[in-house]
Amino acid sequence: MRYLEEFRDPTKAQGLVREIGRLAALVDRPGPIKIMEVCGGHTHTIFKFGLEQLLPPRVELVHGPGCPVCIMPRGRLDDAIALAQIPGVMLTSFGDALRVPGSRLNLLQARAAGADIRMVYSPLDALALAQQHGDRQVVFFAIGFETTAPSTALTLLQAQAQGVTNFSVFSNHVLVVPALEALLANPDLELDGFIGPGHVSMVIGTEPYRVIAERYGKPVVVAGFEPLDMLQAVAMVLRQLAEGRCQVENQYTRLVQPQGNEVALAALAAVFEPRESFEWRGLGAIPVSGLRLRPALAPYDAEVKFDLPGRQVQDHRACACGDILKGVKKPWDCKVFGTACTPETPLGACMVSSEGACAAYYRYGPQITNRTS
Repeated sequence: MRYLEEFRDPTKAQGLVREIGRLAALVDRPGPIKIMEVCGGHTHTIFKFGLEQLLPPRVELVHGPGCPVCIMPRGRLDDAIALAQIPGVMLTSFGDALRVPGSRLNLLQARAAGADIRMVYSPLDALALAQQHGDRQVVFFAIGFETTAPSTALTLLQAQAQGVTNFSVFSNHVLVVPALEALLANPDLELDGFIGPGHVSMVIGTEPYRVIAERYGKPVVVAGFEPLDMLQAVAMVLRQLAEGRCQVENQYTRLVQPQGNEVALAALAAVFEPRESFEWRGLGAIPVSGLRLRPALAPYDAEVKFDLPGRQVQDHRACACGDILKGVKKPWDCKVFGTACTPETPLGACMVSSEGACAAYYRYGPQITNRTS
């Protein structure tokens, strides 16, 4: 990429929109064509640049569970708060997790009540705090898909090499492909294809999505984050549908390689192993969808080091965040969207995170038209 403007060129966008209209007309079946963009970053691109309004009415974009803060169940947040409330513990977290509601408090409210909770920009910042505060146990609240998991893994390996014993990780890292399989098993959701997440795919490559194309018969196109990236990805999915193909294709070739990032994958393999099951907000327990530390790294595993409640907690009854993450509902279908639930007073995680669908709808609301009404 030489210039950002290349991926925001109006003339090229108009050409892609015409091609999308032509291809959509060639898809030989009734009803809307539903394409899920998995990544929350893609959702924000769609609404920031008004892309959905450029598409033909027959093409519907469905928002997926690609926001790592949004899919965190309330029980795991309660566990993080419980960690922070243990005397002598300093909990560190990325900023976008601080305001996500648990069952009673969020992390910011727990900090106001006296818990030692620090915002960090990377797990290395958390490790540095552990080195500076030898009298405290420093725990990193690790969240995110395969995008952020390698930085957690490399930090743990560094802590082990340096013999830092007062540092541990509360791992909530998750895997994207098992979540897509769980969505495809949902009878309430009919999808025709996926726009695959660009950042995750920079780490894992394109090969892991092959199961979605071959076992479930759904095209997958990995895409970048600029407007032309997204429009081209939609066109590529429609072309597969029109031609009766079902493959994994890579629109984001400037950064994503089929084999992924070998250094990052090696770090993941050295530090993590799959959990038998992990609970996702809205999707429930999904087999082999989370990462935990390997037994050899138990001294750095906060779940081993500390006694956590480990309770399952239901979402707020008025909040539709779970159905929004499944793609069953849009934010405007939630009764409290924009009224009782706003970025200042969020009832659910989808309104908190910068990658949440509700936050996108709220921020870019004037550009969004309810195409289903």
